[in-house]
Amino acid sequence: MNKFIMAGLINMMGLSAFAQQALPVPAAIQQAYTKGTRNVNGGPGAKYWQNTADYDLKVNFDPVSRMLKGTVAVVYKNQSPDTLKELWFKLYPNLYKKGVPRISKIAEKDQGDGMQISAMEVNGKTISSDAIVIDGTNMHTTISSLAPGATAKLTITYQYELNKGSHTRTGQVDDGAYFIAYFFPRIAVYDDVDGWNKYPYLGEAEFYNDFCNFKAAVTVPGDYVLWATGDLKNTKSVFSPAIAEKIALAEKVDSVVNVITPADLAAQRITTKQDLNTWKFEAEKVTDFVFALSNHYLWKSSSLVVDPKTNRRTRVDAVFNADHKDYYEVIDFARKTVESMSYQFPKWPFPYAHETVFDGLDQMEYPMMVNDNPTGKRQDGITLTDHEIFHTMFPFYMGINETKYGWMDEGWATIGEWLISPMIDPDVVDEYGVSATAISSGSGNDTPIMTFTTDLKGAGTFTNTYPKPGLGYLFVKDYLGDEVFTKALHHYIEQWHGKHPMPFDFFYSMNEGSGKNLDWFWKRWFFDGGVNDLGLLSADKTAEGYAVRVENKSGRPMPVDLNLYFTDGSTDKLHQTIGVWENGEKVITIPLTTAKKLKRILLGSTYVPDKFDNNNFLNIK
Repeated sequence: MNKFIMAGLINMMGLSAFAQQALPVPAAIQQAYTKGTRNVNGGPGAKYWQNTADYDLKVNFDPVSRMLKGTVAVVYKNQSPDTLKELWFKLYPNLYKKGVPRISKIAEKDQGDGMQISAMEVNGKTISSDAIVIDGTNMHTTISSLAPGATAKLTITYQYELNKGSHTRTGQVDDGAYFIAYFFPRIAVYDDVDGWNKYPYLGEAEFYNDFCNFKAAVTVPGDYVLWATGDLKNTKSVFSPAIAEKIALAEKVDSVVNVITPADLAAQRITTKQDLNTWKFEAEKVTDFVFALSNHYLWKSSSLVVDPKTNRRTRVDAVFNADHKDYYEVIDFARKTVESMSYQFPKWPFPYAHETVFDGLDQMEYPMMVNDNPTGKRQDGITLTDHEIFHTMFPFYMGINETKYGWMDEGWATIGEWLISPMIDPDVVDEYGVSATAISSGSGNDTPIMTFTTDLKGAGTFTNTYPKPGLGYLFVKDYLGDEVFTKALHHYIEQWHGKHPMPFDFFYSMNEGSGKNLDWFWKRWFFDGGVNDLGLLSADKTAEGYAVRVENKSGRPMPVDLNLYFTDGSTDKLHQTIGVWENGEKVITIPLTTAKKLKRILLGSTYVPDKFDNNNFLNIK
């Protein structure tokens, strides 16, 4: 970019020229700045755009054969400045197709024919099977030119057999329970940075979808209850009057309502008495649509005010197998998570009308839905529940490209888990991933967080995606203080919810929102490598007390926590934020004002991933 233009932009946002030069901005992002689709202050540019679509899904699912047959009608809106001559689709069920490349382990008995496309029309024109190219989980076809601002109308008829085993985020849970995700062909994201999202789904790296509107009509046997993304539009047509009344009650009260009880199941008085029921749902501006069903699950429900300005309520559900005793408390964990998110962290009103935790075989999030396995320990139930529900904000309210930047959503769910779990139970100390971050730092797979998720290997697949970015967010929160951090985070959310933020949008938006240039930290924690190792060098007596010298053997800034033990038996703590390393110091001196005599110092705390502890203590003579 022309340096005079850059200077003008920087003057407008009140940051020094070094702020934007500190981070290595790739060419594709620089081009976005030049085109005006993104702004160097971290916000959407004046020419920002994103495509969208309206989906009308009609599905028949047979639980006995596990055959899903559907027709999807799509109205796709090209809001880009480009003329599109092809359309790319995602066929996620093809993860289970024989011969498809994958990272997830799929048993041979669970591999089948994948999603079969029996018909496709675009703007009334039949697309021949020869013109449809299916490559693993990707599908594409050429089309007549779709000009900027134009709309394409598509109809696709398809079917596939839902997996019974090898449960990877979707499939049969037990005899009479199913969690069904990624069940329809959907148009891939076409964005201003990469164009078409052509990354195949291999079962590990997650998803990147446009914000779309969905209507769904799902037909299943009459004894099944169905939960889904979106609002149920025909409650009284599918539920018995008694159950419909309890659902309506749950949407109004803070207490827990037992919507489906063992007695209801025994009396078979839950759904209307029909051989088949068609469940109709609608959802607006969401990135995905999923559904789950069961003929034997219990249902606990409650609601709470998530936005006191409007008194808007969110209904929270837990639906589960009665044999899974840990699940009886999940409604409490889920409700407290939604409350904590709305009022404490990130202190943003929960954005959706309901959230359902479904007793499944995975640990996976979807818009308004969670697929969570039962757990053996209460703490695991707490941390799993709040982690997955926290994903409501990232990546669903914020349209994160998880495929490339898993850390932009999993890191937030991790810090959310760390902070919210003690709000649910004060005895919980959640150290998820901290020791793994310490141990793996500096190893061959300890690549920078900014490494594409698809390129991660070994331990880095976990640490780069979950705890390392989570720690980065936690350190910045500590450095800025709660008030300024919340202000900065809200600035980022306000600018990018319902859109597709990239990493530099996040970094620069947080800079602007906080009023501080944090590039020195973003660069060293998210772009650089090195061993995480802090060490105590000395504690020298001074007139005021002591001067404690601490060494940072890598460039990664971490908080300094001194645990102080005095000869009189008393103890104290001294905390320093990452700010002590802001100017690139390798050794700092921390003044300790005290009249007491020091006996010993221990360096470290729960959320500081220090690889070596042999230099973390000093005995004072």
